[in-house]
Amino acid sequence: MPSDDAKSRLADLREKIARAARTAGRDPASIELIAISKTHPVEAIRPLIAAGQRVFGENRVQEAAGKWPALREQTPDLRLHLVGQLQSNKADEAVALFDAIHSVDRSSLVTALGRAMDKAGKRPDCFIQVNIGEEEQKGGCAITDLPALLAEARAADLPVAGLMCVPPQDLEPAPWFALLAKLARDNGLAGLSIGMSGDYEAAIWLGATHVRVGSALFGARG
Repeated sequence: MPSDDAKSRLADLREKIARAARTAGRDPASIELIAISKTHPVEAIRPLIAAGQRVFGENRVQEAAGKWPALREQTPDLRLHLVGQLQSNKADEAVALFDAIHSVDRSSLVTALGRAMDKAGKRPDCFIQVNIGEEEQKGGCAITDLPALLAEARAADLPVAGLMCVPPQDLEPAPWFALLAKLARDNGLAGLSIGMSGDYEAAIWLGATHVRVGSALFGARG
Protein backbone atom coordinates (compact mmCIF):
# COMPACT_ATOMS: atom_id res chain seq x y z
CA MET A 1 0.00 0.00 0.00
CA PRO A 2 1.58 3.33 -1.05
CA SER A 3 2.17 5.64 1.89
CA ASP A 4 -0.13 8.35 0.49
CA ASP A 5 -2.95 5.81 0.22
CA ALA A 6 -2.37 4.66 3.81
CA LYS A 7 -2.31 8.25 5.03
CA SER A 8 -5.58 9.15 3.29
CA ARG A 9 -7.37 5.98 4.44
CA LEU A 10 -6.28 6.58 8.01
CA ALA A 11 -7.27 10.25 7.93
CA ASP A 12 -10.67 9.40 6.43
CA LEU A 13 -11.33 6.72 9.04
CA ARG A 14 -10.28 8.95 11.93
CA GLU A 15 -12.59 11.69 10.67
CA LYS A 16 -15.53 9.26 10.47
CA ILE A 17 -14.78 8.01 13.99
CA ALA A 18 -14.63 11.59 15.27
CA ARG A 19 -17.92 12.47 13.52
CA ALA A 20 -19.67 9.42 14.99
CA ALA A 21 -18.32 10.31 18.44
CA ARG A 22 -19.48 13.91 18.21
CA THR A 23 -22.93 12.76 17.03
CA ALA A 24 -23.11 10.59 20.15
CA GLY A 25 -21.99 13.48 22.36
CA ARG A 26 -18.67 11.78 23.07
CA ASP A 27 -15.05 12.87 22.99
CA PRO A 28 -13.36 11.30 19.92
CA ALA A 29 -10.21 10.87 22.03
CA SER A 30 -12.10 8.35 24.20
CA ILE A 31 -12.18 5.84 21.31
CA GLU A 32 -9.10 3.78 20.46
CA LEU A 33 -8.69 2.68 16.87
CA ILE A 34 -7.12 -0.78 16.57
CA ALA A 35 -5.85 -1.39 13.04
CA ILE A 36 -6.42 -5.10 12.40
CA SER A 37 -3.29 -6.22 10.58
CA LYS A 38 -3.92 -9.98 10.62
CA THR A 39 -2.83 -11.71 7.38
CA HIS A 40 -1.22 -8.47 6.16
CA PRO A 41 2.56 -8.43 5.63
CA VAL A 42 5.00 -6.04 7.26
CA GLU A 43 5.21 -4.11 3.97
CA ALA A 44 1.50 -3.23 4.25
CA ILE A 45 1.80 -2.25 7.91
CA ARG A 46 4.79 0.11 7.67
CA PRO A 47 2.91 2.84 5.71
CA LEU A 48 0.22 3.01 8.41
CA ILE A 49 2.89 3.33 11.10
CA ALA A 50 4.49 6.10 9.04
CA ALA A 51 1.07 7.80 8.82
CA GLY A 52 0.84 7.85 12.60
CA GLN A 53 -1.16 4.75 13.56
CA ARG A 54 0.23 3.19 16.73
CA VAL A 55 -2.28 0.52 17.83
CA PHE A 56 -2.59 -2.74 15.88
CA GLY A 57 -4.45 -6.02 16.30
CA GLU A 58 -3.51 -9.59 15.40
CA ASN A 59 -5.51 -12.82 15.49
CA ARG A 60 -2.74 -15.34 16.11
CA VAL A 61 0.22 -15.43 18.45
CA GLN A 62 2.49 -17.13 15.92
CA GLU A 63 1.77 -14.63 13.14
CA ALA A 64 2.31 -11.70 15.51
CA ALA A 65 5.61 -13.19 16.72
CA GLY A 66 6.87 -13.26 13.14
CA LYS A 67 6.01 -9.64 12.36
CA TRP A 68 6.03 -7.39 15.39
CA PRO A 69 9.31 -7.67 17.32
CA ALA A 70 11.24 -6.02 14.48
CA LEU A 71 8.56 -3.39 13.90
CA ARG A 72 8.50 -2.52 17.60
CA GLU A 73 12.25 -2.24 17.69
CA GLN A 74 12.02 0.46 15.03
CA THR A 75 8.94 2.15 16.59
CA PRO A 76 8.96 1.49 20.34
CA ASP A 77 5.62 3.19 21.13
CA LEU A 78 3.54 0.69 19.13
CA ARG A 79 0.83 -1.15 21.06
CA LEU A 80 -0.33 -4.62 20.03
CA HIS A 81 -3.71 -6.22 20.80
CA LEU A 82 -4.63 -9.89 20.45
CA VAL A 83 -8.17 -10.02 19.06
CA GLY A 84 -8.39 -13.70 18.07
CA GLN A 85 -8.97 -16.84 20.10
CA LEU A 86 -6.15 -17.82 22.43
CA GLN A 87 -5.14 -21.34 23.40
CA SER A 88 -4.16 -21.71 27.05
CA ASN A 89 -0.79 -23.22 26.08
CA LYS A 90 0.07 -19.97 24.26
CA ALA A 91 -0.57 -17.78 27.33
CA ASP A 92 3.13 -17.17 28.06
CA GLU A 93 3.84 -16.05 24.50
CA ALA A 94 0.71 -13.89 24.40
CA VAL A 95 1.61 -12.09 27.63
CA ALA A 96 5.13 -11.45 26.31
CA LEU A 97 3.94 -10.12 22.94
CA PHE A 98 0.71 -8.22 23.54
CA ASP A 99 -0.37 -5.12 25.43
CA ALA A 100 -4.02 -6.23 25.50
CA ILE A 101 -5.88 -9.52 25.06
CA HIS A 102 -9.49 -9.30 23.86
CA SER A 103 -10.51 -12.96 23.92
CA VAL A 104 -10.53 -14.13 27.55
CA ASP A 105 -13.49 -16.50 27.55
CA ARG A 106 -13.01 -19.48 29.91
CA SER A 107 -11.67 -20.51 33.30
CA SER A 108 -8.68 -22.47 31.98
CA LEU A 109 -7.47 -19.43 30.04
CA VAL A 110 -7.91 -17.15 33.08
CA THR A 111 -5.73 -19.55 35.09
CA ALA A 112 -3.08 -19.79 32.35
CA LEU A 113 -2.95 -16.01 31.86
CA GLY A 114 -2.73 -15.38 35.60
CA ARG A 115 0.27 -17.70 35.87
CA ALA A 116 1.90 -16.25 32.77
CA MET A 117 1.48 -12.68 34.05
CA ASP A 118 2.88 -13.58 37.47
CA LYS A 119 5.89 -15.23 35.81
CA ALA A 120 6.52 -12.37 33.36
CA GLY A 121 5.84 -9.52 35.77
CA LYS A 122 3.74 -7.98 33.02
CA ARG A 123 -0.05 -7.59 33.04
CA PRO A 124 -1.66 -6.82 29.65
CA ASP A 125 -5.18 -5.40 29.71
CA CYS A 126 -7.82 -8.11 29.32
CA PHE A 127 -11.28 -8.03 27.78
CA ILE A 128 -13.76 -10.78 28.57
CA GLN A 129 -15.22 -12.04 25.29
CA VAL A 130 -18.95 -12.73 25.46
CA ASN A 131 -20.71 -15.01 22.97
CA ILE A 132 -23.41 -12.41 22.63
CA GLY A 133 -25.47 -14.28 20.02
CA GLU A 134 -25.05 -17.69 21.67
CA GLU A 135 -23.51 -19.11 18.48
CA GLU A 136 -21.97 -22.57 18.80
CA GLN A 137 -19.14 -21.85 16.35
CA LYS A 138 -17.95 -18.68 18.10
CA GLY A 139 -15.67 -18.11 21.04
CA GLY A 140 -16.79 -16.20 24.08
CA CYS A 141 -18.36 -17.08 27.40
CA ALA A 142 -22.12 -17.49 27.73
CA ILE A 143 -23.93 -14.43 29.07
CA THR A 144 -25.07 -16.43 32.10
CA ASP A 145 -21.45 -17.41 32.87
CA LEU A 146 -20.11 -13.84 32.72
CA PRO A 147 -20.36 -12.89 36.43
CA ALA A 148 -18.54 -16.06 37.54
CA LEU A 149 -15.80 -15.69 34.90
CA LEU A 150 -15.31 -12.04 35.83
CA ALA A 151 -14.95 -13.02 39.48
CA GLU A 152 -12.32 -15.60 38.53
CA ALA A 153 -10.43 -13.10 36.38
CA ARG A 154 -10.38 -10.54 39.18
CA ALA A 155 -9.29 -13.17 41.70
CA ALA A 156 -6.40 -14.08 39.36
CA ASP A 157 -5.45 -10.38 39.27
CA LEU A 158 -6.07 -10.03 35.55
CA PRO A 159 -6.49 -6.33 34.65
CA VAL A 160 -10.04 -6.57 33.27
CA ALA A 161 -10.54 -3.52 31.04
CA GLY A 162 -13.97 -4.41 29.67
CA LEU A 163 -16.01 -6.71 27.45
CA MET A 164 -15.66 -7.74 23.81
CA CYS A 165 -18.07 -9.36 21.35
CA VAL A 166 -18.55 -10.20 17.68
CA PRO A 167 -22.27 -9.95 16.81
CA PRO A 168 -23.96 -12.59 14.63
CA GLN A 169 -23.16 -12.06 10.97
CA ASP A 170 -25.87 -10.65 8.65
CA LEU A 171 -27.95 -9.32 11.55
CA GLU A 172 -28.30 -5.70 12.61
CA PRO A 173 -25.41 -5.28 15.11
CA ALA A 174 -26.84 -2.43 17.21
CA PRO A 175 -29.02 -4.56 19.54
CA TRP A 176 -26.05 -6.84 20.30
CA PHE A 177 -23.79 -3.87 20.99
CA ALA A 178 -26.45 -2.38 23.27
CA LEU A 179 -26.75 -5.68 25.16
CA LEU A 180 -22.98 -5.88 25.67
CA ALA A 181 -22.94 -2.25 26.86
CA LYS A 182 -25.63 -3.11 29.43
CA LEU A 183 -23.66 -6.16 30.61
CA ALA A 184 -20.58 -3.96 31.01
CA ARG A 185 -22.50 -1.39 33.04
CA ASP A 186 -24.10 -4.08 35.20
CA ASN A 187 -20.64 -5.46 35.99
CA GLY A 188 -18.90 -2.15 36.59
CA LEU A 189 -16.76 -2.21 33.46
CA ALA A 190 -15.92 0.81 31.33
CA GLY A 191 -14.31 -0.80 28.26
CA LEU A 192 -16.25 -1.99 25.22
CA SER A 193 -14.34 -3.64 22.36
CA ILE A 194 -17.02 -3.57 19.66
CA GLY A 195 -17.27 -2.48 16.05
CA MET A 196 -15.43 -3.46 12.90
CA SER A 197 -15.11 -1.98 9.40
CA GLY A 198 -18.80 -2.35 8.57
CA ASP A 199 -20.35 -1.24 11.85
CA TYR A 200 -17.88 0.84 13.88
CA GLU A 201 -20.08 3.95 13.69
CA ALA A 202 -23.04 2.14 15.28
CA ALA A 203 -20.65 0.74 17.87
CA ILE A 204 -19.42 4.24 18.75
CA TRP A 205 -22.99 5.51 19.14
CA LEU A 206 -23.54 2.67 21.61
CA GLY A 207 -20.44 3.25 23.70
CA ALA A 208 -17.46 1.53 22.02
CA THR A 209 -14.13 2.43 23.60
CA HIS A 210 -12.13 0.26 21.17
CA VAL A 211 -13.00 -0.34 17.51
CA ARG A 212 -11.27 -3.08 15.53
CA VAL A 213 -10.93 -1.99 11.90
CA GLY A 214 -9.10 -3.90 9.18
CA SER A 215 -10.45 -3.71 5.64
CA ALA A 216 -11.26 0.02 5.82
CA LEU A 217 -7.53 0.59 6.36
CA PHE A 218 -5.88 -2.24 4.45
CA GLY A 219 -8.48 -3.03 1.79
CA ALA A 220 -10.19 -6.39 1.40
CA ARG A 221 -7.98 -9.42 1.94
CA GLY A 222 -7.30 -11.42 -1.18
